[in-house]
Amino acid sequence: MSWTEISTIDEWNQILEQSSSRGQLVLKHSTTCPVSANALKEFNAFVDANPNADVDYYLVKVIESRPVSNQIAEDLGVKHESPQVIFVKDKAKYWTASHWSVTDAHISAVLN
Repeated sequence: MSWTEISTIDEWNQILEQSSSRGQLVLKHSTTCPVSANALKEFNAFVDANPNADVDYYLVKVIESRPVSNQIAEDLGVKHESPQVIFVKDKAKYWTASHWSVTDAHISAVLN
């Protein structure tokens, strides 16, 4: 499996709608932050080795796609952090983790 990068609010709106029928996992990633680089490594490890087939996986670059990142925070009522992983289900935040808590093990514990 792999993840898809989203960069428009329209793409985010589709993902939010899809969360009514399938889980959606979004990683908010900063391309300038070493902690975020580690989170991306952990996210990739999960997606490459042990993904839940009933979940779709997405990445948002928070600097390059700031409006999308802000819209996600607003729509879900989640304070923006980076890196941050958010599991969206039924158009709402089901689970979130940030910084060093974004790990393969934490994602696996929630999704599998």
